[in-house]
Amino acid sequence: MLVRKKKPKGFTGFTLVELMIVVAIVAILVALAYPSYAEYVDRARRADAKTALLDVHLAQGKWRASDTDYGTLAEISEAAISPDGYYDIALTVRTTTAFTATAVPKAGTAQAGDSCGTFTITQAGPDVSTAAKEKCWDR
Repeated sequence: MLVRKKKPKGFTGFTLVELMIVVAIVAILVALAYPSYAEYVDRARRADAKTALLDVHLAQGKWRASDTDYGTLAEISEAAISPDGYYDIALTVRTTTAFTATAVPKAGTAQAGDSCGTFTITQAGPDVSTAAKEKCWDR
C-alpha cells in the first residue's frame, strides 16, 4: 500500500509546468488576436485621411460657390490638415473646373506602411477607380 505524504502547509502555489501551460495559451491567444487589432488600428487611422479629404472637398465646394475657380490649400486653410496628423494633405491639381487633393501617409508615422497608401479625392468625390481603392474608402 502506498502512503501519500501531505504537503507541508507553507508550500502552496502552481508548478512550473502549470505556469508554462498558461503562458503558452496566452501567447497563442495574443498571436491570434494581434492581426485583427492591427487592422482595426489601421482602419481607425484611415479615417484621419478620409476626414481631411472630405473637409477639403466641402471647403472647395464652398469656395467655388463664391469664386470662379477652386481655392488653394492656403485659401481653404481650415481643411488643409489631417486631424490626427497621420497624413500630409496636398492639392495636386487645381484649375477653374477641377481639383485633386491627396492624403499621403506621413513618413515615420505608424501609418506609413498602410496597405491603402495614398487617398485621393476630386471635385466629383472620392477616387474609387479600383476595387482596392473602393475597399479602402469603404472601410
